[in-house]
This record gives sequence, structure tokens and C-alpha cells, in this order.
Amino acid sequence: MHQRRFIFLVLMLWGLLTGVARADSFQLLDGSTITGDVVSGDENGIRFRLPDETYSKPVPWTNFSQEDLKKFTEDPKYQRFKLGQYASTYVEETQEEKRQKTDVGQIKEPPRLKRPDAGSFFGAMVSSQVGFFVLVVLYAAGIYAGYEVALFRRRPKGLVCGLAAIPGFGFVSSIIFLSLPEQQLTAAEESYLPEAATPAAAPASPTFTVPGMPAAQPEQVAAEHAEQAGEHEHEAAPDTHGLHLAHSPAAPSKPALPQPQIFQRGAFMFNRRFFETKFPGFFGVVRRDADKDLILFFKAARGQYIVERISRISANDLHAQIRTAHATEEVMIPFTEIQEVQLKHKDSP
Repeated sequence: MHQRRFIFLVLMLWGLLTGVARADSFQLLDGSTITGDVVSGDENGIRFRLPDETYSKPVPWTNFSQEDLKKFTEDPKYQRFKLGQYASTYVEETQEEKRQKTDVGQIKEPPRLKRPDAGSFFGAMVSSQVGFFVLVVLYAAGIYAGYEVALFRRRPKGLVCGLAAIPGFGFVSSIIFLSLPEQQLTAAEESYLPEAATPAAAPASPTFTVPGMPAAQPEQVAAEHAEQAGEHEHEAAPDTHGLHLAHSPAAPSKPALPQPQIFQRGAFMFNRRFFETKFPGFFGVVRRDADKDLILFFKAARGQYIVERISRISANDLHAQIRTAHATEEVMIPFTEIQEVQLKHKDSP
């Protein structure tokens, strides 16, 4: 019985000694010292269990020294209380620690492309496939320009194209030949030109004979024609050998109709801008004198229309007033269906 009590007292004493040994001691910035076991921690501070089995009030983080704050963040036994995440906010880093964090170490140069050696412009162009192709195109364009200048100024094509083929000088030679006056045609070249049309001979005046009277002799008729042509007489004098009719004045010729203007799809794009710029006179109710005798002839996919007026037009179609027999009506014609437009006189076939 006494042996059990002795063992119990020894265990209690050993527990007290180990508890005191496990208690930590911290020197606060206000000069006081606190000893005890950490029981909890939050953003307000740390609570300790004191040796007298009482609990202290939360000790603010600002009362601990930098050494103690680093101990809270580095010592594993305090991590179960999550003291490190609160203490790290108040730990001040030294200049050496800041330098170590920001030190990037040895800078390694990234791989870079090798710059080509400096050289001439034409050497660089020839060394590249694209540059060589551009030089060939420019060279051929210079020769073709010399050919066109030779045609325009009537110069020898071989001479002009040969000079244009000289690198560097070819561009200047074409400008020189273009500045020269046009060369006159040779006799051989003039022989190929069409000759001027000779005036047609005036038609012979009709002659009639009266039965019972001798016919006029050819010599007399020729003399009379010469006399009429020299004196410009319109009436014939009476002759004992025959009766001649007076020349009637020539009938006035009809005024020539203007040639139709033809606009075909492919050569022109039929849209609103085309009709507004080409035929502005067809949008009014009353047309001016220059356009009053003109009409528009449409060839479309749905048929052919004789348009006298364009009443409305939009981005995709137009509304035209067309002539049908003895009346007029308005139809809608899409731009995509129009194949040809003719501007011609109303009397043209």
C-alpha cells in the first residue's frame, strides 16, 4: 500500500517537472516576461497556459520580438496552432533576405538569330528567291516599257528595247525616247495607208424625147451638161431638137440618228450607282430636250423591255415604266437579271 502511494507521488512529481520543462519563456518588448504553454493563437495574439494552471489574456503579436516571431513561423511544434500564418505578417525582412529573394542569379542570354553580314542592296536581293523574282519582273517591265515607247514615238523597236535592256540605263533611255518628237512616216509606210476617197461623179441628168421630133445627139447632150454645170442653172432652155426637163432640187436628207450606246454585263457592273450616273435624265417625270427622244432598251432574263422612265431604284432592283402596245406599265427588274442595256433613239431600229 505504501509502495503504491510512493509510485503515484513520483509520477506526479515527474509530470510537474516535465510540464515546467515544456513551458516556454518569452521576453516581451515592454520588458516583461511570460512563461507558459501555447494553447491557441489568432489575429489578436497568443494565449498561454501559465504554470499556476491559469490562462493568460491574448498577448498581441506586436509585443513579441523578431526572434520570437521567426520561431513561431519556423518551429514545427507551433504549426498545430497555425501561429506561422499570423506571425509571418509581423516578421520584418532584412536587406540581405530581400536581396536573396529578388536575386535572379546569373542571367542567361536567350538564343538569337544571326544577323546577316552587311552587303549591297542588289546582293541581298539576288541572295533571296523573292528578291530575285522581283528583280526579274522589274527588268522585264523595263523592256516592255521600251517597246511601248517605240510604238508610241515610231522609233526602231530593236534599238529602244535593246537600250532598255541595259541595267540602270534602261529606265533613262525610255524617258529620253519618250521626250523625243514622233518620227515621220516613211514612203513605204505611207503606201500602206488607205487613199482618200475620190468624189463620186454627179449623176447624169435624165433626158426625154418627144415623139415626132429627132432625138438629141450625144455631143449636144454633153455640151448642155457642161453648160449646166458651169452656170449652175436649175432650169433647161428650150431646144429645137428636143425637150428637156428642169432639174428638181435635191430632197433634204434626214438628220442622222445618234449611234446606240451598248452596255453589256461583264464590261459594266449594273447597280444603283451605274444607272444614277449614266442615265440621270430618265429619273425625272419630264425629260429635257437632249433626252426626250431617247429610250432605254433592256435585255433581261425575263424578256426585253423598252424603258421610258425609271420611277424607283433601290440597292438590288429598279422599277421602270415600260411601253406595251398603246399603254405603259411599271415593272420591277432586278439588277442580277439584266444582261444588256442600250441607250438609243426612239426611231432607231
